[in-house]
Amino acid sequence: MTSVFNPADGKQTAVTIIEAGPCVVTQIKSKETDGYNSVQLGFKDKTDKHTTKAEAGHYAKANTSAKQFVKEFRDFSVEKNIGEAVTLDIFAEGDKVDVIGTSKGKGFQGVVKRHGFRGVGEQSHGQHDRQRAPGSIGNSSDASRVFKGMRMAGRMGGDRVKVKGLKVVKMFPDKNYLLVGGAIPGYNGSIVLIQK
Repeated sequence: MTSVFNPADGKQTAVTIIEAGPCVVTQIKSKETDGYNSVQLGFKDKTDKHTTKAEAGHYAKANTSAKQFVKEFRDFSVEKNIGEAVTLDIFAEGDKVDVIGTSKGKGFQGVVKRHGFRGVGEQSHGQHDRQRAPGSIGNSSDASRVFKGMRMAGRMGGDRVKVKGLKVVKMFPDKNYLLVGGAIPGYNGSIVLIQK
């Protein structure tokens, strides 16, 4: 993340820089041939060494090199032909966008970090090392089991996260950079999906 200043009032805005393209149209599906309308976009070139023959044939139809990341967008109309690039032209400054990505994996975490438990407070009356413990997880005789959905320690992060309503603060079309206000899911350099 970084920040930009508004020249009108001098206010500082925290932004995230996203490299949004160019995304090449690798396939266009229609209702007549495939049963539904969609556009397939490819991002980031892949070397010949890591390209299968099936992928090479698919991208040869689009007259472009193989792509590392391919995503199909249903009911997405774009005035482009196969092999042409989709750039930042579909966005404008001030637009509201949703950003979808995979959150950072944090490994196995306890209940304090994972669910926001506060612990048992001060260490007194014989309590020892209980500040970050989960406490009771159920009755012994009646239920005789732990109910599903009980908030306990476990793997945290690595989930699909959608952040809604981020504002497009600034655009740099020559570098395909999109500056959106606020934070987006994922680590630096991760792939995200931008919805308008």
